[in-house]
Amino acid sequence: MFSKACEYGIRASIYIAEQSLLERKVSLKEISEAIESPTAYTSKILQQLSRSFIINSDKGPTGGFSMDTQEIEKVKLSTIVLAIDGESIYNGCGLGLKKCNEKMPCPVHNQFKLVRDELKKMLESTTIKSLAVDFEKGLTFLKR
Repeated sequence: MFSKACEYGIRASIYIAEQSLLERKVSLKEISEAIESPTAYTSKILQQLSRSFIINSDKGPTGGFSMDTQEIEKVKLSTIVLAIDGESIYNGCGLGLKKCNEKMPCPVHNQFKLVRDELKKMLESTTIKSLAVDFEKGLTFLKR
């Protein structure tokens, strides 16, 4: 459902948020190891998240990636999905048809629309902070 870049972006954001709550900045290498993603690919994803003002990127000896602890509460999963995948997840066809719509629905259009609507509600109501806190408590994981 999400692109691979978006999956990595969500995982990286959760890890960065968790570390930021512990008042730590993290390096690209640390993030890519923590979420099991290729370093070069992770770098491009982190650039997108930084350009979208979701994460902070500080250069230099005390640099690294972080999130403002006061802002973590406000960042929703939908913000990350929009920054990386755009809105296609909310309006794509379940069978991949280009002209699927209300007037010309594919065989699964109505059922898939319900799934997309529920997914949108979940993404818009889930904060990165809640996911980071669960991760920090050991209730969830980012590696396979």
